[in-house]
Amino acid sequence: MTSAQTASAPRRRELERDLSRVEGRGRWLRLALILVLVAAAITAIAVWRLKTQAPPKPRYLMQPASRGDVIETVQSTGTVQPLTQVQVGAQVSGRLVRVLADYNTEVKKGDLLAEIDPTLYGAQVAQNSAQIDGAKANLARADANSRTAKINLERAKKLFAENLASQADVDAAQGQYDAILADVAASRATIQQISAQLRSSRTNLKYTQIFAPIDGIVISRNIDPGQTVAASFQAPTLFVIAQDLREMRIMADIDEADVGKLAEGMVAEATVDAFPGEIFKGRVRQIRYSPNTVQGVVTYSAVVDVENPEKKLRPGMTATVTVRTHEAKGVVRIPNSSLRFKPSPPVGSDGKPEPVVPLPALPHGKSRVYVLGDATPGKERLDIREIEVGITDGVNTEIKNQSLAEGVQVVVDETDQTLKKQARRNMF
Repeated sequence: MTSAQTASAPRRRELERDLSRVEGRGRWLRLALILVLVAAAITAIAVWRLKTQAPPKPRYLMQPASRGDVIETVQSTGTVQPLTQVQVGAQVSGRLVRVLADYNTEVKKGDLLAEIDPTLYGAQVAQNSAQIDGAKANLARADANSRTAKINLERAKKLFAENLASQADVDAAQGQYDAILADVAASRATIQQISAQLRSSRTNLKYTQIFAPIDGIVISRNIDPGQTVAASFQAPTLFVIAQDLREMRIMADIDEADVGKLAEGMVAEATVDAFPGEIFKGRVRQIRYSPNTVQGVVTYSAVVDVENPEKKLRPGMTATVTVRTHEAKGVVRIPNSSLRFKPSPPVGSDGKPEPVVPLPALPHGKSRVYVLGDATPGKERLDIREIEVGITDGVNTEIKNQSLAEGVQVVVDETDQTLKKQARRNMF
């Protein structure tokens, strides 16, 4: 080995050590850089998640007190009927020879509807007329005999006064005269009797023609030509005539709890299944005092007259009647659900609801609603607000005397229905 090689060996080892130190320092720098980048990535992800994470879900559903109309109504069902409905019957028996009216036939008062065979009743009239003639002839004969008997009586009395006749002759003449006067009276009575029979026969003959008693429309026909009508015990109903179908009547059954809200003249609306969405206007005409009791349920009949210009309503239809009992225009109102809302009781560590002190009862016309004392999501606090309420339309309730301002948010329900149901189950 030369002296030059011996001198370069330590130098090379020193260079190798320096190079090794530089490489080690580079690895640590790369590791530190990687750690810094990882930390920055974790921080960025955390910040992104915080920014994109949804805020806590509100615990309560809210609705504002709004301004509008509240219309209180009473709803019921009833049967549609004509204002005037007349049953046309037969007053004599016999076979129908003509039927001139059918269903939906419009008739005027005095129109001929049907005719019963008049043969028998015409013969009865002729017979009674002949009997009248015979009775009048008998009366004329009795009158003539009475005049003759009177003359004979006067002659007998004159002869008796001249002693030319006995008292027995006078008595005989008087008796004959009295008997003939009785015959005259009997003949007159017979004439009156037969005259009454003749009037009855003529009336029965007139009854063979059945006329419309009113203007209207035939809504029922219960006979056919050739059918025999028997009116011996009860007059059979041949036709039913409704006077005017352009105005109908609904007999509505009103619950006893609602009857005190109704008054005559109130505005009413009616609907039927046959014409969905169409409203028939009307008014309450009468509220009857007589109760209707069915299986212990008491109702009262309200007579509601409704307009039917197009004759869409038909007799016998079932109608739903809505009567406007009170109206409040442009008032502050809140949803009825806010009046029904009761917060779920807090749940203890054992998973059961903790006891809650019930609130005292309020007088009539007062109620409570819940508003948010603290609206911070996840930290909501409820405050109770006592209010004065008026009428309700089943959806909203009127706020009276400015006991709640317009726009105030009231609680209507809880958003976490699962917890609410669980709390209810644990209460039992």
